[in-house]
Amino acid sequence: MPHNVIGGIFYAIGPTILVGLLFWFAMRAIFRADKTERAAYNAIELEERARAEAEESTVRPAAEL
Repeated sequence: MPHNVIGGIFYAIGPTILVGLLFWFAMRAIFRADKTERAAYNAIELEERARAEAEESTVRPAAEL
């Protein structure tokens, strides 16, 4: 254990700061992964909607005849 005041302060606050930093990095990674997953899902959703609209537009005129 440190024997001076400054060392004692760092010894007492150090673990709290380290745990806080670990929590911050973990949450940042989770939020970034979620943002990336949402962007990929939106891209897939747009492709599927475009494909469905294309199929619908090709099927509709034949059904109307």
